[in-house]
Amino acid sequence: MKEIKSIALIPNLTKKGAYETSLEALNILGHNGIGVCMKNDLRDKYNDLGVSFFNTTNELIGAADIVLTIGGDGTIMHAARHAAPLHKPLLGINMGRLGFVAGLEPDELDMLYKLSTGDYSIQKRMMLRVVHSSVNGTKKFYAINDAVISRGLLSRLIDIDVSLDKDYMCNYRSDGLIVCTPTGSSAYSLAAGGPVVEPTMKCIVMTPICPHSLFARSVIFDHSSELVIRASCDDNTEVFLTIDGAKTVILRKTDTVMVTSAELEAEFIDLKERSFYRVLNDKFAEKGE
Repeated sequence: MKEIKSIALIPNLTKKGAYETSLEALNILGHNGIGVCMKNDLRDKYNDLGVSFFNTTNELIGAADIVLTIGGDGTIMHAARHAAPLHKPLLGINMGRLGFVAGLEPDELDMLYKLSTGDYSIQKRMMLRVVHSSVNGTKKFYAINDAVISRGLLSRLIDIDVSLDKDYMCNYRSDGLIVCTPTGSSAYSLAAGGPVVEPTMKCIVMTPICPHSLFARSVIFDHSSELVIRASCDDNTEVFLTIDGAKTVILRKTDTVMVTSAELEAEFIDLKERSFYRVLNDKFAEKGE
């Protein structure tokens, strides 16, 4: 791969140890001739460290060869949604818990030198395109992990109708429904009993949440499939659409949610060349699962 000359560094300083890790990363990158740029709102913390600053996230990422995040999977996914349209690869340093999407742990920062020599590979991973249609129009979202339809605080089941490629498919009476990418198969979908899918595959996984049925199971669809979802409940129960655990929209009875594979792909840098299943096993072993 090409030698990296500049990096957009995005640290989540709310994570314990993230600031110290960012300073160590800056030192290693500087010693290997890699320039670093950051958002302008971090200038007071990094002003005298040879960093270039930009006002917006898109300007920041557009000016660099790759993106380096320091935080949890949420930090990585937030950055990836900006990086994907600009075709910029991303590498995450895990300061969270499991950190399935992260490429490095804090004690592996010395491997950053590989970026300056081109000794790395890039994995392309599919994303979801999620379109919410209501009487107020349509909103489009992109998901790295998943789109989740779920009930609100009241303990009432919701009815969810699913159509596949414009044909009615099934109904779930459940707490909700998860539609995820292969990357997201090791997140909420796994906790809900869904399958683990190798993240570079191209498919869409649908997993019901606590379905009131003896036979409801996850379903895996071809990546070219189009799912249309409608959720209904009584007037006292709210239903939400949540994208990657970050963006949330209230769903009404007449709303529809269409999920397809996105035209964008997220690109992740791999410095360690370990199989996904080795990473999966190691992550759960570390947390005592």
